[in-house]
Amino acid sequence: MLVDILAKMYSHFYNVQVDPMNEVLVTVGAYLSLYYAFLGWVNKGDEVLIIEPAYDCYYPQVKFAGGVPVPIVMNLAEGATSASQFTIDFDDMEKKINKKTKMLVINNPHNPTGKLFTRQELEKLAEIAKKHNLIVIADEVYEFHVWDKNDMVRFASLPGMYERTISIGSAGKAFSVTGWKLGWAVGPKQLLEPLKAIHQNCVFTCSTPTQMAIAQAFQLDWPKFLNDPKNSYLATGLSDELRDKRDKLARMLEEGNFRPIIPDAGYFMLADYSHLKEGLKLATEQDPDDFVFSRWLCREKKLAVIPPSAFYSSREQKEKNCNMVRLCYFKKNDTLDAAEVILKKLGKE
Repeated sequence: MLVDILAKMYSHFYNVQVDPMNEVLVTVGAYLSLYYAFLGWVNKGDEVLIIEPAYDCYYPQVKFAGGVPVPIVMNLAEGATSASQFTIDFDDMEKKINKKTKMLVINNPHNPTGKLFTRQELEKLAEIAKKHNLIVIADEVYEFHVWDKNDMVRFASLPGMYERTISIGSAGKAFSVTGWKLGWAVGPKQLLEPLKAIHQNCVFTCSTPTQMAIAQAFQLDWPKFLNDPKNSYLATGLSDELRDKRDKLARMLEEGNFRPIIPDAGYFMLADYSHLKEGLKLATEQDPDDFVFSRWLCREKKLAVIPPSAFYSSREQKEKNCNMVRLCYFKKNDTLDAAEVILKKLGKE
């Protein structure tokens, strides 16, 4: 039931005929889909290109498979105010590709930056993947967290990319039930075979009740997504709520003397706290500034944030990118209101 509706949806998104029995694999969360993809295709010494800052599970999972993560660090212009200003140096990226390079990981919409890659950027990545015969892992778990459904360009929909791409999706992200741990991988049969073999001998199957519930949710919403988007949760309901909360958090952060980096998609926002560093003794030999600031903010002000330097692999990049924090704005209004009080007080100190 679930694989049928997923195949129907992704056939539409990719403009190919997705076989529900052979080209869709439901897993215990998108996390396992990622892990299966690395375990199934990465051999000892294979190099995997990972765009940084990066979701922090990629590195250990690649290493567990015997692979070597190769960071491709995005640049952010000084004084930037939009996640779209994170950019890839494609020439530098190609210099890091060699005979050992086997795979490229693309996270779009991107965590932790909130960047939504443009069609032009994705086409350039597709060109590189084809030129160097790379397998692509398209981690698209935030695919429905976009302000306009037409802005989301799924990597497997690009010409010639379906046959080399394993696309990852998440029920938890789509319907805000992350504790249910239900995700999936979609791709051509030959790419999914190793993942299925691991799945069969790991957890064997996923919870049937949760699969049925998510299948029904998609079946109810899918006709609206296509023909009546104003009444579709996935097309507009989710994104409208997210956009309002995004705008509210941005205003709150400005009042607290942060500089928000407005996201293109998703439910995370980065914010520069450089204006607050004066008078705070943050530097330690053990941790980057953002770790120290995040602990201070949590302990002293009761506001929990994440230090983005955790999403970089090298000490050099951690130290270069330690003037921001990551916040989640997909919260109850009461929680956001409580955070607003804290930020207003912080801005007056």
